[in-house]
Amino acid sequence: MGMERVVQFAGPPPTWAAIQKELAVAGLPVTVRMIDGLPAFPDEIPPDDWREVRISTPSGMMTLRKQSDGIAVAVWGNADERLQAEWEKVVEACGTIVHR
Repeated sequence: MGMERVVQFAGPPPTWAAIQKELAVAGLPVTVRMIDGLPAFPDEIPPDDWREVRISTPSGMMTLRKQSDGIAVAVWGNADERLQAEWEKVVEACGTIVHR
C-alpha cells in the first residue's frame, strides 16, 4: 500500500520544468524514469500535458500524478525515513509553485 499527498491548485497545474526547477532549488536531484506509463530517458522532459511521472531520487522512487484539483505525490508504504524526507521535499516544491 502506498502513501499519497495532494497539492491543490486553483489554476492550471505547473509544468514539469517548473517542478524540476523547484526541486533543484530544494537541492533534490531527480531522474525521470517513466512518463505516462512508458519508460523515459533519464534526461527526457515530460510534455506539458503529462498525467503521471515516475521519478527516482537518491533514496528511491515516487510518482507524481495530475488530478483535477492538484498533483498527487505518492511513495510506497514501506518507504524509509530518507525517502519519506525526499517525498516531503517534492510535496513542498510542488506547493511552492502552486502558491506563488
